[in-house]
Order: sequence, then structure tokens, then C-alpha cells
Amino acid sequence: MKRYSEMTEYELNSEIGTLKEKARKAEQLGMINEFAVLERKIAMAKSYMLNPDDFKQEESYEIEGDPGETFHIHYMNGVFAWGHRGSSKDQEEALPISMLVKTDHTGA
Repeated sequence: MKRYSEMTEYELNSEIGTLKEKARKAEQLGMINEFAVLERKIAMAKSYMLNPDDFKQEESYEIEGDPGETFHIHYMNGVFAWGHRGSSKDQEEALPISMLVKTDHTGA
């Protein structure tokens, strides 16, 4: 098994398709923990198809799947953005960049 960082875009797309199918089955079977793990793997694979340089320090982004919640980037480390959510400025965390959505309100 290759690491996501070693995969081509075609291989990543194929992996994402496989993971989505597994996630759909897990959701249908009520396997909530398995579904959550697969969703996180999908987000990771998608991150390797993005350019980390497109995500800027000290800017805020919406979090995909969490309407109204923002994430303020402190610094980047590979395909992870480290920072805090707008609702919890004292708690630093890392999110895969595929979970971040550029808004018209960056820098807010």
C-alpha cells in the first residue's frame, strides 16, 4: 500500500472512490465509527490533490461539513493547517486542507 503522498492524482481519485463506497456501506450498516474513519481518510486523500501554498497563515476559512464554523490558520505543516476554530480560540488543532473552504470573509 502506497502512502497518499506517493500516489498520482489518478491513484488518489481511485482511492477516494473506493473509500466513498466503503463509507456508504458502513453508513448503511450503522457502523458510525467506521464511517467516521473512512470520511477522515477521504479528507486526507483529497488534501494530497491540493496545493498547500493556496492556504495562507493568518487567514480564516469555513470548515466543510460544519456550517458557520470558521478555522483560523496559524501555520501550515504539509497538507495540515494548524490553528483554531472561531468558537474555541484557546484550543489549537490540525485539519487536513481539504476540509477548509475559502470564503469572502478571509482574514476575519
